[in-house]
Amino acid sequence: MTIRINKTRTFKEIQQDFNSLFPFLKIEFFKRGHAVEEGSSASKMIRNGQLLEELTIREEGQLEIQPSMTVAAFEQTLMNRFGIAAQVFRKSGNLWLETTMTDQWSLGQQNEHGREISTPSENGTKSPTPDFELSRGED
Repeated sequence: MTIRINKTRTFKEIQQDFNSLFPFLKIEFFKRGHAVEEGSSASKMIRNGQLLEELTIREEGQLEIQPSMTVAAFEQTLMNRFGIAAQVFRKSGNLWLETTMTDQWSLGQQNEHGREISTPSENGTKSPTPDFELSRGED
């Protein structure tokens, strides 16, 4: 899939393009970047209706996204090529969790895990699969 990055688009349009490929993932944009396996501060989140031209982006172009691309590689490509700080979130039931602990998973793996956790089974219960992000910090 290709996402068009240019100054006349809103962050929401980019989110919608991404979500059409990965329905159990979403991306949020921030004023500052973060390191791999590190979260982003909600106070630095960019309004999704904002135009890209309201921020300084390095270049315009096409961003090729493959399901085999890791979350870390996707976020780093957005930052290094376009100067856009992003964080991927995975659906976990009714919650959206930052994928900090699983940044090395592929986008496809993340999406599948979100589907497993968020989709009711045939008997109407959620999958018993644990969500790694929820157990962050537990020993």
